[in-house]
Amino acid sequence: MKIIKGLVAIILFTLNVFILGGTIAILSLIKLIVPFEIFRHKISKLLLFLADNWVAFNNFNIALTQNIKWEVEGLENLDIKSWYLVVSNHQSWVDIMVLQKIFLGKIPFLKFFLKKQLIWVPILGPCWWGLDFPFMKRYTREFLEKNPHLKGKDLETTRAACEKFKKMPISVMNFLEGTRHTPTKHKLKKSPYKNLLPPKAGGFAFVLGAMGEYFNKIVDVTIYYPGEKKSFIDLIFGRIKTIKVKVKLLDIPKELVGDYQNDDSHRKEIQNFVNKWWHEKDQELESMKVIKS
Repeated sequence: MKIIKGLVAIILFTLNVFILGGTIAILSLIKLIVPFEIFRHKISKLLLFLADNWVAFNNFNIALTQNIKWEVEGLENLDIKSWYLVVSNHQSWVDIMVLQKIFLGKIPFLKFFLKKQLIWVPILGPCWWGLDFPFMKRYTREFLEKNPHLKGKDLETTRAACEKFKKMPISVMNFLEGTRHTPTKHKLKKSPYKNLLPPKAGGFAFVLGAMGEYFNKIVDVTIYYPGEKKSFIDLIFGRIKTIKVKVKLLDIPKELVGDYQNDDSHRKEIQNFVNKWWHEKDQELESMKVIKS
């Protein structure tokens, strides 16, 4: 029975990608080509409507083919008209589906900061552009050492590109660990945390530097899958029985918005904030393990 449900789930996910995903790609290309701002604005609204329905259909698919016990806390004070920086621990690509499910209709559609080069990815690039995913331009430290006159220019360029979000509520997703947590990665990185990889404060600081003035709050998300099953294949074939999620709203201290790359004191402040936060999240995950499902 699990195999049959898994095959049904795969078919429905695939149909969703081709039908709604394909429609979003086509409309994004139209938005790219047509120069009229009023028309682009209307297309943007339609694209977000389609994206929400894409997520809603995936949620329906999961509910139809799976029997998952959801334990979610902390969604009460969210506002779909606010600006949020969403930060979560990262264990599996299922995390993204979990985040999309619990936040649908509660906060603006989740978006990711993407490297500017990714706009040229066939089909997906126009989709991301059409859905107003924020694109960033970042220079490596080595590049800046050879071209010191460009220091700060990447942040200025990204900040200018984000000007449109002043009037458009947005939720930006950021996985501070930078990659999925696995026992092997945990060991290789010599993580000081029991359940998490070391957080990358630089990426977090860059997002705050580019958009910190817009965000109302940080949405702190902690996801826990009891047991060892947490992959997308595990999800499809009914091996994930319970998903626990805790959501907290955090204030963004004004001192966190600054020049991370060139200001040593600011860099230390960000790192201290993130390390303390990650220590608390590690303890949160420990407490979620103790409580029996």
